[in-house]
Amino acid sequence: MNKIIITALLLLWTSAQAEEMKCAAGKCTSGKETTTKKVPEKPKKSDGAMTAEEHAKMLADEKKVSSEKKSEKRALTSKAEEQSKYKSREGKLTIKQLFNVRTIKVKKEQITQKQTNYGFIVAEHPNMIDVVAWYSGFVEELYADKLYEKVTKGQVLAKVYSPEVYKAKQDYLNALKYNNQRPSASMVNSSKIKLELLNVSEKEIEDIRKNRRVDKLTTIFAPHDGWIFEKNINEGSSFNSKNKLFQIVDLSTVWMEAKLYQDELLKLNTLKEFTVKIKGFDQTFKATKELLYPMLDPKEATATLRLRIDNSDGILKPGMYATLASSATAKSRLLIPRTAIIRKEGKWYAFLATDFKGEYEPVKLDVKPINAQYYEVLSGLHEGESIVDNALFMMDSDAQINSIY
Repeated sequence: MNKIIITALLLLWTSAQAEEMKCAAGKCTSGKETTTKKVPEKPKKSDGAMTAEEHAKMLADEKKVSSEKKSEKRALTSKAEEQSKYKSREGKLTIKQLFNVRTIKVKKEQITQKQTNYGFIVAEHPNMIDVVAWYSGFVEELYADKLYEKVTKGQVLAKVYSPEVYKAKQDYLNALKYNNQRPSASMVNSSKIKLELLNVSEKEIEDIRKNRRVDKLTTIFAPHDGWIFEKNINEGSSFNSKNKLFQIVDLSTVWMEAKLYQDELLKLNTLKEFTVKIKGFDQTFKATKELLYPMLDPKEATATLRLRIDNSDGILKPGMYATLASSATAKSRLLIPRTAIIRKEGKWYAFLATDFKGEYEPVKLDVKPINAQYYEVLSGLHEGESIVDNALFMMDSDAQINSIY
């Protein structure tokens, strides 16, 4: 009996030990039910190896890149096929390549050619009058004693004493007196001519004849209206026939000397209307072309065009900086805008619409600039043809690869 009990206890103990070992291994059995407990294991990672998750991620990335490359290749192939489809002839740009291209008609237009030049106002040389004495003498009284004083014709400038003139006056007076006693017209005339040769005024000669009296001083009068630009004497000064006493400048008309570049000389004959504008003045002045100087300034490579301007109101002054605007008579020309042509390797081109809708080809032109906006077509295009309005837009890679311009 005791052996049976001991044996039963041993079996129970052995069973309990086995149950504990199963629980330790994660498996516990209670009666008929068995519970399996999964204990997460930390993944083992050896040096230089990757986990399963990393490996799977790498494979997914490679698959994605491969898919993108295939899509890109398909897109490039599709684009090449599309370009090939619409490029029907070599050297022609198609509407699919040049979407939204604007064209214009080549036509004749009347346009006034304009030109702008710059220069200075100068005194008109024929209106610059030198006042000289045709004899020697001394200044006794000076009336025009200020530079840039305005004088009028016949105004007294100075009174001078000249022994030579005084003697000639006495001879004329004596001839008049002798003529009363013994008429001798030749003697009177010869003495009068001598005074005239000394530039004694008609007024003084007439005073001697009427008054039978000689004035010691001789008067110098202003020969013309104008301004005193030079004064080379003072009271008490001596002078001779070689000295310039005054210079009087008449500014009722003036010149403008405008500078022209060499390439503008050819256009000069076509220019008809000339207008002068002075900075700071609202008024404009009509000018008349007078002379193109027959030589160029070697330093500036410019020619000088002289124009005459009426200055009766006295606004214009020598030395003023002036702008000359000139224009030619309008005539019909075959014109295209500046944007429609492009220069390549020294030649001008425009893009001409072909017989195939949406295709354009470059054509070489001979053109001449009219102004900043328009060029005259001398050859290469005809009236009524259609060209691209923006030639620079047509300079795409396809045209350059085909070497068509």
